[in-house]
Amino acid sequence: MFPCNGIIDGATGRSSGPNPLLLELMKRHVLIYGLIGGILITVLKWTEYRFLVIEHSIEIYGGLTAATFAVLGIWLGLKLTGTRPRIAMKEVPVPAGEPFVFVPAERKREDLGITRREFEVLELIAQGMSNREIAGELYVSENTVKTHSSRVFDKLGAKRRTQAVQLGKEFGLLP
Repeated sequence: MFPCNGIIDGATGRSSGPNPLLLELMKRHVLIYGLIGGILITVLKWTEYRFLVIEHSIEIYGGLTAATFAVLGIWLGLKLTGTRPRIAMKEVPVPAGEPFVFVPAERKREDLGITRREFEVLELIAQGMSNREIAGELYVSENTVKTHSSRVFDKLGAKRRTQAVQLGKEFGLLP
């Protein structure tokens, strides 16, 4: 028959089970061989990895640099072209009782020291007319229009035509 590592029953000739001491020894040997095999596989993979990195280091560094700049470019692009705030406009119906008539703030005009003629020039500037067109409308020379507009700019504290119109609206001089 087969060799048995356990206790043999004399009457039946069969083994009563494996020897516990022998089982413990076998487990220890399997564990040691498994650990040594795992360590050898790890060392081989590590050396393979080192040779791969040394052999292809330029390509690896180039790829990492490209990936870094790609991520940086995407992030910067999203920051610069991010969603802009949307301005929602709501139309409000206005009852059509009387026509809208804007009454300029005469008191504010007088407080600023703006003459009637300077105010007319400011109104025509607000309509988008050039100095030549204003001169034709008011029957004066272009130099006179330039003089009136520069005095209005000084009195309003504006540096440009658009700023003068904006300030005129804020002061209630223009609609």
